[in-house]
Amino acid sequence: MNSEEDSSSGSAFPLTFASEGQKVRIVALKGGRGFQERLISMGFNAGDEIEIVQSRQHGSVLVASEGGRYILGGGMAQKIMVVQI
Repeated sequence: MNSEEDSSSGSAFPLTFASEGQKVRIVALKGGRGFQERLISMGFNAGDEIEIVQSRQHGSVLVASEGGRYILGGGMAQKIMVVQI
């Protein structure tokens, strides 16, 4: 599920850089196969839109998607590339 940065929507950045309340679209999952499979099993795919509910200093991020709310650790969130929508 690795995809190229979506140049039509702006420059991609790691999910950890998104601000609380910001809505973003996933454009790439930058981890290995196991990482990608884990996120896909949780319902996160390239093209999905999510909202940042809470962002903590140590990198963990609480996000809301159509499937519910999820807390992602900083290492995992760093590998999810997004663009602002």
